[in-house]
Amino acid sequence: MNRDLLVLNKQIHLSEDALAKETALLNQVLMKLENWESFCIANEVIDINRRKMIRKAHLVRSILQDHPNKSFIFVCNKN
Repeated sequence: MNRDLLVLNKQIHLSEDALAKETALLNQVLMKLENWESFCIANEVIDINRRKMIRKAHLVRSILQDHPNKSFIFVCNKN
């Protein structure tokens, strides 16, 4: 997976090998964290049509998969 990463480091000089290693490690960490389960745990769905807030991860996932473009359904981060 290709992505744009902004890597900030306190070291003045960082070799290309060290930067490549750092980027590879960041990609490994992000691949484990960026998945459907983590997304559904960290977010909730606000359904204006039914006047409900859905917080359970399995329900959030099913709503977003079954009705991704339904009107007045909002995804809100719990943080």
